[in-house]
Amino acid sequence: MKKIFIISAACVGVFALSNCKKVLEKQDISSFTAGQVFNDSTTAKLNIDYVYSQNQPGWFGSTGGSIHSAGTYNLTEESQGSNVFVLGTATKESVTDIGTSNTTNSAYGKIRVINTFIRDINAGTLDQAIKRRFAAQAYFWRAFRYFELVKLYGGVPLVLTPLDAVGDEAKQAALMPRAKTSDVFAQIKSDLDSCIKYLPGRWPKAADYGRITSGAAAAFKGRVLLTYASPEFNPAAIAQRWQDAYDVNKLAVTLLTANGYGLYNKYDYTMWTTDGANEGGIPKNPEAVLATEYNNASSDNGANNNTYDNGARPKSVSGGGSYNPSYEMSLAYPMADGKPATAANGYTLATFYKNRDPRFYATIAYNGGTWGNVMNGSRLWTYYYYTNAGGTTNKSTESTASNTGFYLRKGVDETKGSPVTLVPTDWIEIRYAEVLLNLAECAAELNKTLVTDEAYAGLIAVRKRAGITAGADNLYGLTAGMGRAALIDAVMLERHIELAFEGKRFFDLRRRKLLETLNGTKRNAIVIQLKNTATSNDYILLTREASAASSLDALYAASFNVSLKALDTQNINFQTGNYFYGIPTAAINNNLNLLQNNTWGGTFDPLQ
Repeated sequence: MKKIFIISAACVGVFALSNCKKVLEKQDISSFTAGQVFNDSTTAKLNIDYVYSQNQPGWFGSTGGSIHSAGTYNLTEESQGSNVFVLGTATKESVTDIGTSNTTNSAYGKIRVINTFIRDINAGTLDQAIKRRFAAQAYFWRAFRYFELVKLYGGVPLVLTPLDAVGDEAKQAALMPRAKTSDVFAQIKSDLDSCIKYLPGRWPKAADYGRITSGAAAAFKGRVLLTYASPEFNPAAIAQRWQDAYDVNKLAVTLLTANGYGLYNKYDYTMWTTDGANEGGIPKNPEAVLATEYNNASSDNGANNNTYDNGARPKSVSGGGSYNPSYEMSLAYPMADGKPATAANGYTLATFYKNRDPRFYATIAYNGGTWGNVMNGSRLWTYYYYTNAGGTTNKSTESTASNTGFYLRKGVDETKGSPVTLVPTDWIEIRYAEVLLNLAECAAELNKTLVTDEAYAGLIAVRKRAGITAGADNLYGLTAGMGRAALIDAVMLERHIELAFEGKRFFDLRRRKLLETLNGTKRNAIVIQLKNTATSNDYILLTREASAASSLDALYAASFNVSLKALDTQNINFQTGNYFYGIPTAAINNNLNLLQNNTWGGTFDPLQ
């Protein structure tokens, strides 16, 4: 979406802007009055574009804050990272997203900018329909911000108008208590209902690609209500919440399908590199329900560069080598027929890469595998070899080794050789596949014949697109006749692999109260070891490319031993306090009306 830079504290002066792919003409309107800005659709557009730029999530769904700073992929089986959450040492000071100040970069600072825009656009003289369309986009981002807060803490202060910044009365008015969790969710739903009502199903101009649509708003509302219906917020399993979530996800599918959205035709990196819209606003990538655009401008002050691509590439080709799937993540992918990766279904550690779900190959780069142009004409090699004849001293064939033996391949532009610097690949925050899986989970929870069939339909659609073989029963590896619990497990697995490294797994486990299922485990690396033949060198270095091209299986059998190595130094140990984080002391000292959660020794019940 359009990325602009900006507005004064009063939210009236925009001094620079850019489109994330095509940099727009810059204008200096910092001397404009609020009336001039919000009585003119061009300058009003610049201001709503700034709201987008402040709030759009980045790669891995990052919205800033404590959880994303730790890296959501380091909080589950996806990858390994030591942090207070997995170590069981989090305190009430650990999650600071609620903030203590009203800076433009804090959650409430961003909400203030949104509230100011809503107030001023509604006070302007633009046509009512135009005002509603502008305001509806701001309502979306307000809902987005409050959802980020409520899913961390439960109820938070609901600020719906810009508060005065000076004076004792203003200071006292700003010391708002926490609203009930149910009230925050109600406000989020209300804001998103306005979006669904007043935003188009698709924007007619290709230049408006990336703006919020009614379908995107419904899809996000579906995510919100799915969370509210899940065990974290719904321990009593109130059926109406699941029905509400089902209804809005069903609406999202209907709206999106009617406006050209659907599953992309394949599951590979081009799903991330295909963007934009054709005439009439039909998206070129129907999967991209809500996307954040990036550009590759190097010097323009509107540059919005994607650093993920370079960060994912191995250090051996001047990449960052930063994102390394664990062995457990690799094992989650089923076999090519959709059956679990078990010995009974033909899986062995020695040939871990063989006959797997095609999404395995699109997500995980492994020893001996091809990787487009990323490795500059060669395969990826991550094995170790002994540097003495006795086989006791080891060295990686890589200049700097992957800590897990794998690299994250998802979304890396494989047409580009390494190194890369500025890459314009977009982030897709909501994919159509997620909407189908949201609907499938709600259908499974309702456990009625008609909707249970919809649960199967969503799972089958996603697996079919992935390239899993249909099987004689056309169930793509699924078990026939699954009941509620088994269907929910199937949906959770599908989310785990379909949405891997998209910032969803940690929050999925959290909302379903499954974090503790990881407790007592360690994440592992895969170790590919060149067999010792009493040599002290990498004796396949000059022959490995030809050997792999001839038969990777034969090369593995003749040359490699495959084993596992624990990455964690201690078992994962999630605390129950991870389901509702504590309000930091600094926030309470800043606003004595804030009550601490009862899960952290306070009196506030985040389930009310």
